[in-house]
Amino acid sequence: MINILALIALGPLVGGTKAPLTKDLVDTAISAGQFETLVTAIKAAGLVDTLKGDGPFTVFAPTDEAFAQIPQEQLNALLADRDALTKVLTYHVVAGKVTAEQVVTLSQATTVQGQNITISSDNGVKVNDASVIKTDIMCRNGVIHVIDKVILPR
Repeated sequence: MINILALIALGPLVGGTKAPLTKDLVDTAISAGQFETLVTAIKAAGLVDTLKGDGPFTVFAPTDEAFAQIPQEQLNALLADRDALTKVLTYHVVAGKVTAEQVVTLSQATTVQGQNITISSDNGVKVNDASVIKTDIMCRNGVIHVIDKVILPR
C-alpha cells in the first residue's frame, strides 16, 4: 500500500524529480490570500523587484491579521513613509534560504535591514515576540515562514 503522506511530502514529480518551483516570493504571497497588507507594503516600499529577484531570501511574513494589530492611523503613517516602511519590511527578511529545520537551530539571524532578530524554539518557534504559525512555504527564490505579529526594528 502506498503511503499517501509520503507522496504528499515528495511534491509534484516530473521525470522522477521534484518539479521546479515557478512562483517567486511576491507571487506566492499574493496567491496565498492572507498577505494583502504585506504585499501592499512591499509595493509601497518599492521592494517588489528585489523580492522577485534571484535571492534567495527567507521572509518572516506577517499575515493580514498581524497587520490588523497595528492601529490604523499608525499603519497608514507607516505605509506613507517609504524609508520607515523599508526598514520594517527588510527587518522581516534574512538573506539565504533558511528552512524551518535550520531556523530552530539558530538563536538569532541578521536581517537584510542590518539588525538581528532573536529566534527561540523553547515553546514553539518565535521570532522576537512573534510566533511562527506556518513554515517552509517554498518559492523559486526563497522560503516564507508565516508569523502572527509584525516585528519592529529596535
